[in-house]
Amino acid sequence: MGQRTAGPGRGPVAVLLSPRPAVLAAARRAGAHTVVVAPGPPVPSDREGAERRVRTDWRDHRRLIDALGPLEEVRAGRAAVFGFTAAAALSAARANEELGLPGTPSAAVTALMDKAALRTRSNALHPGRPVSFARCGRAALIPFLAGLIGYPCVVKPRAGADGEGVSLVRDAPEARRAARCYPEVTDLLVEELLEGPGLTVEALSQDGRHRVLGWARRRTGPGLTTTGHDLPVALDTGTAEAVRALVRGVLDLAGHRDGPSHTEVVLTARGPRLVEAHARPGGEEVVRLLRLAHGTDVLALALAAGLGLPAPARIPRAAHAGLRYVDFPPGRRLDGVRPGLAAARAVPGVVRVQLEVEPDATVRRAPTGGLHHAYVLATGPTAGSLARTLDRAAGLLGQDPAGRRTRQPETGFA
Repeated sequence: MGQRTAGPGRGPVAVLLSPRPAVLAAARRAGAHTVVVAPGPPVPSDREGAERRVRTDWRDHRRLIDALGPLEEVRAGRAAVFGFTAAAALSAARANEELGLPGTPSAAVTALMDKAALRTRSNALHPGRPVSFARCGRAALIPFLAGLIGYPCVVKPRAGADGEGVSLVRDAPEARRAARCYPEVTDLLVEELLEGPGLTVEALSQDGRHRVLGWARRRTGPGLTTTGHDLPVALDTGTAEAVRALVRGVLDLAGHRDGPSHTEVVLTARGPRLVEAHARPGGEEVVRLLRLAHGTDVLALALAAGLGLPAPARIPRAAHAGLRYVDFPPGRRLDGVRPGLAAARAVPGVVRVQLEVEPDATVRRAPTGGLHHAYVLATGPTAGSLARTLDRAAGLLGQDPAGRRTRQPETGFA
C-alpha cells in the first residue's frame, strides 16, 4: 500500500484523509509528520510534501482500520486521524475511536450533522423565541408544512452540508415547485427563514472548552446562495458575546469536546440564531481569510491540538480580507478564460484566483450550495479598497456584474 514504517523517536503523525494541499502546508506549520490516505492515483497533496501515502478507500471503515492498524505511530498512540470535509470528518472520528486515538467523538460528529436534532437542541438555548421548524418525510407535504411555518421559509435536507439542496420558498407557488425538486420519499426540514446578517464562526475545542477563533461575514445573493465572505467583522460587545455563547452552547449540547468546528449563525432581530454546525473547519478559502486578516491559523491550530503539539506561533496581522465566488452560466465554454485568469491574478491586492473547473471546458451545471466555479481572494487597507479589488478581479474573469453587486442587508457592522 505504499507505506513505510518510521524508526523510533518520530514525532506525532497526522493521518490525513484525502487532504487539500493547504492541509499539508498547515501540518508542516504545526510541526507534524504526515500520512496521506487516499484512494486511486496520487492526489494534489502528494505534490505538496506528503511524507507517506496509504492507498485505500477511507470511506470503507474496515479498509481504513486495516490500513492504519499496522502503522507504528498508530500502535504507539502517537497519531491521530483528521478529516476536514463533511464525509472525512465522520470517517476520521470512527477510525480514532476504534484505534484508541484522540479526536472528536463520532457521536458528536453525527449529532452536528443531524439538523433536526440540532435545531431542537439549539432551540433550548432560547426557549422564549425558538426557531419554527418541521420534519418532512414526503416532498408532497412541503406546501402544507410551508404554510404552517409561514412564508418565507427554507427547505433543506436533514443531513446535508455546505448548502446543498437548500431552497428558499417565498410563497405557495414556490412551495409547490419545491415539492417537485426533491425525491417523493425524503428527509427534509422546513423552517422559518432567519433574516439578518450571516456569520461563519470557526472554533477549536479541547477537553470540552470551546475557543472561538474568529468569524467572517457571509455575503448572500438570490435564493440564499453564498456570494462571498469578508473580514474583519466589528460587532458590539453584547452581540459578540451572544455569538460566542450560542456557538459554545450548541457544541456542548452536541457533545463536541475536542477538535475544530464550523458554525453558521444569523444575527436576527431577536439575537443570534443557529443555521448549522459541523465538526470540521470551514472551507479552505474561508479559513485562509482568517490567516490573511488576523493571522489566525485555524488548520495548524486544529492539527497541533489534536496531536498534543504546541500551538503554532501567531503572526499578528490587521487587514481587510475578502472572498468572492465567481460562477458561469451552464453551457458556457471557458476556452477564453486563461487571459482573464492571468489579468485577475495581476490585480494589486489579489492573493489567489482559483478556477474549480478545467480551463477550456464547458460549464455543465449551475453552482449549488458550496460548489462554485471559481473564487477570488484579496486583501486591502480598507473595506472600500478591498471591495473594488474583488469586483475588478471577478469582472476580469468574465462574471456578469449583476452577479457580484448583490445588495446586502443593513448590518450595523463593517
